[in-house]
Amino acid sequence: MSKYNALWEYIQKNDSPSMRLSFAEIHDIVGIEIDHSFLNYKNELTQYGYQVGKIYLKEKAVIFNKID
Repeated sequence: MSKYNALWEYIQKNDSPSMRLSFAEIHDIVGIEIDHSFLNYKNELTQYGYQVGKIYLKEKAVIFNKID
């Protein structure tokens, strides 16, 4: 079980073709600050039908896209 499972499940339940979440929103969902380890965990999201599209460090946001 990954520390980001709650986030992956949240994204999957939303069922949107694309979703933008701020780092603060991600913190609210998973209860931890997003950190560099997120890059190691992001590939788990494909099991939920989504992928990380882009990470905006200046804007502190992440784009998630549904896999076709």
